[in-house]
Amino acid sequence: MSIRFDEAALAWHLTGPGLSYVVGVQDGLPRQLYWGPAIPDGAVASLAREWREAYSFDDRLHTGAELLGELGPQFATPSLQLRHPDGAKGFDWHYRDHAIEEGDAGGDRLAIVFTDRDLTLTLHYRLWDTGVLDRWASIDAGAPVEVTRFDSAAWTLPHWGDYRLSHLSGEWAGEWQLRRVPLPVGETAIGSRRGNTSHQANPWTAVDDGTATETSGHVYSTNLAWSGSWRVMLRRSPQGRVTITGGAGHEGLRWTLREGETWTTPVSSGLWTDTGFGGASRAWHEHLRRHVMPTPEEDAPVLFNSWEAVFFDVSEEKQLPLVELAARVGCEQFVIDDGWFGKRLADNAGLGDWWPNPDRFPNGLKPLIDAVHAKGMTFGIWVEPEMVNPDSDLYRAHPDWVLNQQGRDRTELRTQLVLDYGRPEVAEWAFAWLDKLLSDNDIDYVKWDHNRPFTEVGRPGAEDPDRAYFEHVEAVYALKERLRAAHPRVRIEGCAGGAARVDPGILRYVDQVWTSDNTDAGDRVNIQYGFGQAYPARAMGTWITDEPTGFNHRTTSMRFRFQVASAGVLAVGGNLTEWSEAELDEAAEHVAYYKRLRPVVQHGVQYRLGDPEREPLTGVQYVRGDQIAVLAFKTPWHCNRPLPPLRPEGIAADSRWEDEDTGETHWGATLNALGLPLRWGNADWDSAILRLRRVA
Repeated sequence: MSIRFDEAALAWHLTGPGLSYVVGVQDGLPRQLYWGPAIPDGAVASLAREWREAYSFDDRLHTGAELLGELGPQFATPSLQLRHPDGAKGFDWHYRDHAIEEGDAGGDRLAIVFTDRDLTLTLHYRLWDTGVLDRWASIDAGAPVEVTRFDSAAWTLPHWGDYRLSHLSGEWAGEWQLRRVPLPVGETAIGSRRGNTSHQANPWTAVDDGTATETSGHVYSTNLAWSGSWRVMLRRSPQGRVTITGGAGHEGLRWTLREGETWTTPVSSGLWTDTGFGGASRAWHEHLRRHVMPTPEEDAPVLFNSWEAVFFDVSEEKQLPLVELAARVGCEQFVIDDGWFGKRLADNAGLGDWWPNPDRFPNGLKPLIDAVHAKGMTFGIWVEPEMVNPDSDLYRAHPDWVLNQQGRDRTELRTQLVLDYGRPEVAEWAFAWLDKLLSDNDIDYVKWDHNRPFTEVGRPGAEDPDRAYFEHVEAVYALKERLRAAHPRVRIEGCAGGAARVDPGILRYVDQVWTSDNTDAGDRVNIQYGFGQAYPARAMGTWITDEPTGFNHRTTSMRFRFQVASAGVLAVGGNLTEWSEAELDEAAEHVAYYKRLRPVVQHGVQYRLGDPEREPLTGVQYVRGDQIAVLAFKTPWHCNRPLPPLRPEGIAADSRWEDEDTGETHWGATLNALGLPLRWGNADWDSAILRLRRVA
């Protein structure tokens, strides 16, 4: 990795593993001059040509702007919108200087500084050894200025004949649906106005020229490290150029930077690959594991969560039998879910009153925790620190602590309101009770939930109420960071009614995330396929629960459910007290088998085999050193149509592989030609697992 400055061209060349990114100052404006396969330093000067319009209506002046503004002939949706006290708008770029710093594990940094009036604006770049480039921006205000938009970065793609957009969308219990569509001329916006990342969209994008496949082709991909409202705008100009701009917040917000204040955007990350969609995903996975997630090197334990066994009927008496059964099937962590605290007998009361219900836990949590530890399991607990029920002691004492607007009704969703963490006293209260809970009890794991979007966002009496959208998220990050420092052995799961808060921002502070409230194994094949486009298996919580589920009432075998869930961080969530002896024994066998797979699945390099939207036979292949694990899934097909075999990825023809379960040895050439020797049953919904080890 290196960052080199060409003073004559006033351009900077960032080079990483097989790639180059060149940014320069042209007509006073910082522009991306190149992003793609590695180029020599000598070519930088030839890229640094002056940008001139051919005629007054030319659109090319938009091209390459690192942060599109409002001054001059720039007519696309701005990345940066400012209004000065005298009514003047925008930022007039005047280059001042730059700084280059070498970082660990790549992470080399470049800061390019510009000024206008009393403002100093810095563009930040950090290039990693994974090929990922982080970008963000900051403004130092020497005088007040109103802001209505401040994106993290704008990215410019090569000039191609056509463009195709890949993104992830969905809804609650149907998240992570991969959409791959032609990118039209004009502006395409994706985002969230909900105060969280959302079930409906994710800030990950990928763009290709329409010809890329899973294994080949140029793909440009971006993601935004922000867990609140956000916007990503893709613009395809009539001249055929594409720019992506994105950042925190949504349209309609405004706030004032005060004199002496610095405002810093979240990180927008981008990567380029010529190895197709699969190569882009593997680059994201490696980057998130190595440079973002806090404990990716650990084997995440197999947990049991008691929610679906008892729902709100939580008590020491009801939990203790589940502890015995969870240990029997091989779970390594026992998590008590919602209902253990305050007057939480249903979802309409108790949130905010974080002490054990004395009727349900007369001696506190200690007897249950001791029972869990006695069985060799760690203990976890569910919390929802950002929410409050109006029927709670906390709300009765502090009704002003919630997000609200003067003179407007307070909308209740799930009979709860959102606490305003942008108020320092609220954030301090949250740390105090969480710190006490973890200090007074031998708790190893916290499941942190977040079950509703924001409404009536405001702060009566505040000068800039829209700041609440930003300050809440930053306070959540700070709170989790503070808790991790105070309790370094405690692990945190990020949950938000399923997948409403999954992005690189939250992944810096949690050890894994809850993928979806939908645990139906048939649906999970597609859900997990979409999740893996951007995020690694080590982050993906995957449960086996009782069937039929409440989503589509499908019934499948326990084998299928366990093997689908074995593609991520396995967990058990059914009512074990109603399982037969045979089911408990079978579950124990599946858990034991997963533990043999776990190092490869959680830490291996992932290859997708087939597309479950189009093919009935698909799989996920993980490679770690000389080991391969393939988890294959068969979904219903029609008219006895023949199914082509599932073939592996990246296996050399002259290599030899031993099936670790049968002892059979296979040539790589045979596996590539004839497919993987998977052992299927006859069910419509079926699965198979193959473990291979390279032999000399």
